[in-house]
Amino acid sequence: MPFRSQLTLESWLTEFQEQGHRIDGTFKVMHQDGEDGANTGLVGVQLANASTVMYIQPEAAFATRWVVTMEARDEAITLDSDGVRALSDELATVSALCEFLETKSAGYSGLDTP
Repeated sequence: MPFRSQLTLESWLTEFQEQGHRIDGTFKVMHQDGEDGANTGLVGVQLANASTVMYIQPEAAFATRWVVTMEARDEAITLDSDGVRALSDELATVSALCEFLETKSAGYSGLDTP
């Protein structure tokens, strides 16, 4: 997996937020151990309109493509039309962040150190 330090990912997340993307839930760079003990970083997502746990990370070793993983839910969620709209807005933001991280990774030429 391309090494991206926690500090680098935090700066990218701050940049994303400063671009005016609305984040109703919580987005947080989390510790993730990579090869040789390197902290590769992982973006955790907690939605405001659903209790689904999600995270964003590179697809595979040396990939610049990022993917979103949604963990299984223990129980069903029921939303009215406004709730579904709010959830879809949050998911659109998650999608935009995933695309942003792909773009940043593809253009990243620096070397991070653990």
